[in-house]
Amino acid sequence: MVDQASTAGPTVALVHRGFADSSSWNDVIERLQAAGVAVQAIVNPLRGLKSDAAYVARIIEQIPGPVLAVGHSYGGAVITNAATKAKNVVGLVYVAAFAPDEGESLMNIEGASKDSVVGTALRQFQYPAADNPGMAVEFVIDPAMFHEVFAGDLPRERTALMAATQRPFAALGFTEPSGVPAWRTLPSWAVVAVGDKAAGTDVLRSMAQRAGADILEIEGSHVIMMSQPQAVTRVIMDALNQVKRQRSTVDASVLAAIARPHPEALSLG
Repeated sequence: MVDQASTAGPTVALVHRGFADSSSWNDVIERLQAAGVAVQAIVNPLRGLKSDAAYVARIIEQIPGPVLAVGHSYGGAVITNAATKAKNVVGLVYVAAFAPDEGESLMNIEGASKDSVVGTALRQFQYPAADNPGMAVEFVIDPAMFHEVFAGDLPRERTALMAATQRPFAALGFTEPSGVPAWRTLPSWAVVAVGDKAAGTDVLRSMAQRAGADILEIEGSHVIMMSQPQAVTRVIMDALNQVKRQRSTVDASVLAAIARPHPEALSLG
């Protein structure tokens, strides 16, 4: 059972991956809400890293109070960029997620992975882009490979539904370079799925280590928040509690400083 102690605090903002929608967080959302946590799942446009991060940042900025940003897969790259703009973000949680550094793209990162086989499953299509006189490129996952590449630890009936309802992912999400990463200044946590054949366990682990994240490795596929939602929820709850403790310590220090007489005031006595 999720620890319900000290649940008041930041809102959890969940950002989904490419080829998906916010329903991929449903099992985690149910557990967070049962624990009394305020949570909002944000729709990720999947049209390009720069524009997606700007959109998500604007949504987060409109959430009252502090926010713990949680990203899955490509959603991790989005929160890495969005949290530098949304000043109410107090922490980052990467769930089988990319945590790129400045100048890196998902294409470069995936090219270095020995665990990822997602490139073999991509199918390319075109769509009319409003700011492009020609056609832009987007990808979907071959439904025949969806179970093997993305979610080998889920029932095939469920992954067949996921494959049929997947959202196309614009090529700009793969190719646009990332900006200054929020993990340089914010505390971060990471769930690394050791059976991740999509993003690649090896590169996700190395990025989480580079970000200085508290890391939990779990046996499971790329959609670890669906196959093991309880474990992922626990990491989010741990991050919430740590952020709240840090904020309480800071608030106490500020109050103590305010209450402490100023030396000049003492000299006037």
